[in-house]
Amino acid sequence: MEDLVRLITIHLRGMWRFRWWGLTLAWVVGVVGGIVVYGIPDKYESSARVEVDTKSLLTPYLSGTAIVDLNADQRVMMVGKTMISRPRVERLIDMSDLGLGATTPAQHEALIATVTKSLQIRGSGRDGLYFLTYTDTKPERAQRMVREAVELFVKEGQERTAPTNVAPFLEQQIRQYEEKLAESESRLKDFRLKYMYLFDDAGGRDVVGQVGKLNEDLSRAQLESSEARQARDALQAQLAGSQRGGTPTVPAAVMEIEGRITAVRRQLDELRQRYTDQHPDVSGAQRILDELVAQKKEALEVWEKNPTLSLSDANPVLVQMKLEADAKVASMEARVAEYQKRLARLSDLVRQQPEVDSEREQLNRDYDIIKSQYENLVKKREQYSVGSDAATVTFRLIDPPSLPTRPSAPNRLLLMPLVGLAALGVGAAFTFLISQLKPSFIDAHGLREELGLPVLGVVSMLSTPERQRRRIQGLLSFGGGVVGFVMVMAAATLLVNFLQG
Repeated sequence: MEDLVRLITIHLRGMWRFRWWGLTLAWVVGVVGGIVVYGIPDKYESSARVEVDTKSLLTPYLSGTAIVDLNADQRVMMVGKTMISRPRVERLIDMSDLGLGATTPAQHEALIATVTKSLQIRGSGRDGLYFLTYTDTKPERAQRMVREAVELFVKEGQERTAPTNVAPFLEQQIRQYEEKLAESESRLKDFRLKYMYLFDDAGGRDVVGQVGKLNEDLSRAQLESSEARQARDALQAQLAGSQRGGTPTVPAAVMEIEGRITAVRRQLDELRQRYTDQHPDVSGAQRILDELVAQKKEALEVWEKNPTLSLSDANPVLVQMKLEADAKVASMEARVAEYQKRLARLSDLVRQQPEVDSEREQLNRDYDIIKSQYENLVKKREQYSVGSDAATVTFRLIDPPSLPTRPSAPNRLLLMPLVGLAALGVGAAFTFLISQLKPSFIDAHGLREELGLPVLGVVSMLSTPERQRRRIQGLLSFGGGVVGFVMVMAAATLLVNFLQG
């Protein structure tokens, strides 16, 4: 704490050395500031008290929002933003001939901004009553702008109450689009019923995948049909040999090997559909097939050398086997024919699917467009039904615009003292700056801390009567300068207030 007090004392004693510089600057700033404050143009504010039906006015802007009620400040703000809009300001400028001096777009935009800022709506403390004010450098023009703004708002309120044919037109358009929407829905339903085998609830079936699967089923059925025919032909040959009585037929061992060969071939075809020829399962099945073919060839060679070793007499069992083989062949051929018919139909569907997709997209697009237009018309009808209440907005003049006799701004009675205080602050800051630029040592302690050397002694200055008299004169002169500055600023404030009226 002692160090802080000592530091403040050092700065104050340093500033005291340049007190006259600071006082001079304070006088200069005070005089210049007073002249500037006095030269600020006067602004006059004209006001008129009006009555506005805020409930009807704000309903179109608050409908559909979560705002249930507004306090006084929020209601005033909303009324101001609603009524003081750019189109109204432009019409007001045209009515008052203010735009005659604005020859460029930049000047026109600046004029719009100035009028928008000057024209304000303020609350009066009562619901529905507001003050319409305008601020200008000329009192007559401020009064004229308020009067023309009131006339504009009253005229627009009367125009809103005029009858309109919007509602019947909207109803007619809505009925027409309802019919179009029903027709579009009917066309879309008929299309989905016609091509329901192509599209399902998930958005469409994989017809190409079905064709691939059907090709696999057809190949498998053709293979099984071929095997059944071969077995049937073998039984037919065996039965024919039995009926000729003594004609050699193929032995049962060869038939057994043939059946195993057929089974292995079927298994090998299924493996090749899933794997390559280098797969171990495929290689093993191929090896078994080669061994069975070799066994069949060897058995046939033995039988051809001695055909009397195996003879079959015709018997009912063989005939029954023949009949079963014929039935199996017929069944497999029917399956192959059915698969071929399905494949042909799906192939036709694959060829016509792009055209069907295009037609579906067109129908969906037409339906979406008609539905969107119908919803927009319904929304406009709802907005019109809400806005019809706002069409009865009342804007009534209670007190006519006043002609201001005293300026409302600037408040020189407040600005002049502020200028005086600012001038004194600038002077004090200036003395502090000079004291930092031209420092000095006021005691031995500061000198010892700054130089880091021991101080052997201090020579004090003796105060003589002459020096004491000059010191008192200096204090009185400086105090007189400060008091004179304060009195001059106070007198200037009173004078400005008197001149302002």
